[in-house]
Amino acid sequence: MSYTCTAFILMLVAFLVTMLVYPLVLSFARKHSIVDNPDARKLQRVPVPKMGGAAVFIGYATASLIALNMVGNIRLQWALLMLTGIYAIGLWDDLKDISPALRFILESVIVWIMIPVLGIEINDFHGLWGLHTVPYYVSMPLSIVAGVGIINSVNLIDGVDGYCSSFGMMACAAFALLFYYSGDYVMFSAALFAIGALLPFFLHNVFGVRSKMFLGDGGSLMLGTLLTMFVFRVHTSGTPCAVYEDMGLSLPAICLAILAVPVFDTLKVMFYRMLRKRSPFQPDKTHFHHMFIDVGYTHLATSISILMINLIIIAVTVLSWRLGASVDMQAYLVIGMGLLVQGFYFFIQHQKNLNNGEGSALYQRWCSRSHRSNLTCTRWWRAITRTVDGRFFSGLYSGGQSAD
Repeated sequence: MSYTCTAFILMLVAFLVTMLVYPLVLSFARKHSIVDNPDARKLQRVPVPKMGGAAVFIGYATASLIALNMVGNIRLQWALLMLTGIYAIGLWDDLKDISPALRFILESVIVWIMIPVLGIEINDFHGLWGLHTVPYYVSMPLSIVAGVGIINSVNLIDGVDGYCSSFGMMACAAFALLFYYSGDYVMFSAALFAIGALLPFFLHNVFGVRSKMFLGDGGSLMLGTLLTMFVFRVHTSGTPCAVYEDMGLSLPAICLAILAVPVFDTLKVMFYRMLRKRSPFQPDKTHFHHMFIDVGYTHLATSISILMINLIIIAVTVLSWRLGASVDMQAYLVIGMGLLVQGFYFFIQHQKNLNNGEGSALYQRWCSRSHRSNLTCTRWWRAITRTVDGRFFSGLYSGGQSAD
């Protein structure tokens, strides 16, 4: 059996295991009141269990352990240990609500350990600005800053149903293609396992009523760490992805394109808070996804809209490469598109504040048309809800008092 076929089979294993353990995790979260309570900043109106990341982690870990038993790759073993560690930190935060400073330190330690243990770091720019391999005293701090930034940018988008998990699947699919065509089958498999584990959670998170759970900090931090590993692997000198350098594809540009919306949204939010003389870690409702919610988009429509924007950035980057753009130009193009998207946020906020807060005519038209994104009353939506809340997906453990 080919390695590719095995990887897809194990992706199915991750899907099935996540689906099977999900109701057990849901029951545990309800029994122990591990829920996300509503407040002025959050979008839900009722307490919702927030241990969905546990089901995703178990599904992913099961597929990874089977793969580890088959190939015996020591780095795969250490990668799973790193993900276990970061999940434990996130779960601790879910349970005890640790301070942002302590979580930042713990994330930095995980990334710092990851570099020598996995042998991956950002030490090769693959020709961007004429840079190739950079010295250790540059790559180490750069990798820690970039790694912690990616982890937190993924964590910060976990505020809309379906957004974090669907973005995770999209990003993992993009990295899977990069790894597959470069012959890096271990990382290709790791990306597929994540897609398989995230899909059942996505269905419950978006369509579930009785079976709804949030990913939680444990799940979002784990996903961010996995994407950090992918970025580090691409930018490590001598890895299979170096083949793209000879083809003229800017690897820094394509990685930034894959993570464009969360990364630029996080940078915008941090700078915006500091400009207003507030802590960059103080939660608020100034993220890109809040803009869509404010005008009346549903959570699913918000997630789809942002994913489409991110996919357009990826597609334009790939098209520029195919049209012969230099590696520098590809990077500038991604940066420009990322800034343009965040500029659109400020444009909409300006339109919202016109006419004494009633909004401009453009803003009011957009709001009036947003109701079209509400599909919750459609027959097919109700059918999916019945399916994910039913015994096949939610099992015997989905009964009892609803968390909603």
